[in-house]
Amino acid sequence: MKIVFYDTKPYDKESFEKCLKTYSDITIEFEEADLNERTAVLAKGADAVCAFVNSNLGTEVIDRLHEEGVGCILLRCAGFNNVDLNRAKEYDMEVLRVPGYSPEAVAEHAMTLALGVNRHLHKSYIRVRENNFSLGGLTGINFYKKTAGIIGTGKIGAAMCRICRGFGMEVIAYDMYPNKDLDFVTYMSLDEVLSRSDLLSLHCPLTKETYHLINKDTIAKMKDNVILINTSRGALVATNDLIQGIRDRKFFGVGLDVYEEEGSNVFENREDEVLEHSTTARLLSFPNVIVTSHQGFLTEEALQAISETTLKNAMDYVNGTIDNYNRV
Repeated sequence: MKIVFYDTKPYDKESFEKCLKTYSDITIEFEEADLNERTAVLAKGADAVCAFVNSNLGTEVIDRLHEEGVGCILLRCAGFNNVDLNRAKEYDMEVLRVPGYSPEAVAEHAMTLALGVNRHLHKSYIRVRENNFSLGGLTGINFYKKTAGIIGTGKIGAAMCRICRGFGMEVIAYDMYPNKDLDFVTYMSLDEVLSRSDLLSLHCPLTKETYHLINKDTIAKMKDNVILINTSRGALVATNDLIQGIRDRKFFGVGLDVYEEEGSNVFENREDEVLEHSTTARLLSFPNVIVTSHQGFLTEEALQAISETTLKNAMDYVNGTIDNYNRV
């Protein structure tokens, strides 16, 4: 089986090449270019392509992949909102993903953002490097005995619930399908979670229903001085409404590993360029905001799990033994 691997980064190649040692029937052609309508031609003669969460798998791209003979799309991620599933279905093209590579990796990053923005680590780090040891403006809050509101309690959200419980927080949550294993979590309506939480962390998929879930109306329902964390999908948050909420001093702090305009920035070094989008620049201008570069998944354990599951999906496709849990 031949797989064309798009948007290759050094850590991707290293991780997948390690796993390839146990899959002698698979060959991978690593490409630095990301998948789009123009680069789809690189998949000519391949059985499958391997793409990530920011790759373009819209209608035109899937048409081109079909023309090149590709029968399977291997997503090395959990999200699939970038895929035209209806078009793929028309071509009987399998779309396989990695739904649970390391929930703890993303949840731990979410708590890292929460702790960092709470205790102003981004500011104190820079101060000390400049021999400024003053403490003005660095006061945080205790998470102990505060209320954590988790929106979405799938595997990642459940991991975040357990982390918050370990900090001695009261954990409340909103999910259309409550997780019965989380017996220490109190499920409430979305409005109740918004109004009661000191820390709000988003862990739900991006759907029509959740698009701009955080907007001026839901922000107005939140506690004053709330900490908001998003490690899920950028479009869960209406950026302009968030910026207005920050300006109105609604938030104690905001931690974002994802944001609406991240598309062309994700995993790229653009330090010598001028930011094209003013909203991104505005987010970065606030002293109580930390933005990271979609790195919640980036641990050695998660990369290994992604590689192993993706290659297993590839062989299952060849052998006709696909695990429906991994099928989109």
